[in-house]
Amino acid sequence: MWPVSRLSISAARAALPETVNEVAVSGQRVVLHRRGKDIAALIPIEDLELLNRIEDEADRKAARRARKERGTVPWETVKARAGVK
Repeated sequence: MWPVSRLSISAARAALPETVNEVAVSGQRVVLHRRGKDIAALIPIEDLELLNRIEDEADRKAARRARKERGTVPWETVKARAGVK
């Protein structure tokens, strides 16, 4: 696992081009924090693409499991769960 740097939002703002370049070139991950609390991260695009593939596979597995389930759910229940009126 790559080491992770931590930067305050203000420091990241002041050095944004350099920080983004470091992430893109070296693969470094940068956690951004505000008042000591981690709030976001800058990650290489390859990491984002991997996360997307992992999420897509989890969605496919969930869909396959759902298709195997027996029974139905009334439309009104589906709408209520989704917060649709």
